[in-house]
Amino acid sequence: MTADDVLSVLSVLRDADVDVWVGGGWGIDALVGEQTRRHRDLDLMHREDQERAVVAALAEAGFAETLDRRPVRFVVADARGREIDLHPLVFAPDGSAVQASSDPHRPFAYPAPCFVSGTVRGAAVPCLSAEQQVYFHQGYEPAARDRHDMAQLRRVFGIATHF
Repeated sequence: MTADDVLSVLSVLRDADVDVWVGGGWGIDALVGEQTRRHRDLDLMHREDQERAVVAALAEAGFAETLDRRPVRFVVADARGREIDLHPLVFAPDGSAVQASSDPHRPFAYPAPCFVSGTVRGAAVPCLSAEQQVYFHQGYEPAARDRHDMAQLRRVFGIATHF
C-alpha cells in the first residue's frame, strides 16, 4: 500500500461523504509526517452507521470483502492486492467511540481527543493520535514493524511506549 494508494482511497471515501481515520502503520507515518517503512495494508476506522456507504464506495473503486470478523473488523482487497482493514466505531454524543473486541465486555475505547490529523505526502489526513496508537500496541508480542512504529512515536513525540 503506497502513499498514493492511501490518498486515492481517502479521496474515494471523502467523495462518498463518510468519516474515516487512518490507524496502524500508515496512521503513525501520518502523525510523523513522512513514510518511514513499507506498508502491507491500510487500517481505517469508520463510523459503523456509515458502513454501507463505505463498502459501496470501496466496491465502486474495485475492492471486495475478503475477511469478515464483524463486529470487530473486516478486510477488503482489490485485484492489485491492496488491502484495507476496516474497523467500525460506534460514537457517543461526546465524540468518543467504541469498537467491539473479541471480549464483548471489553470494547476498545476511543476518547474524543484521539481523532486528530496528520499528513501523507503533505496532504492532511484524519488519523488517530499518538496516545491512541500506543494504546493499540500493547498486550501482545510485537513484530519488527511494531517496534519500528513505536520508535517513531518516541522519536517525534517523546511519548512513552510499552516496547
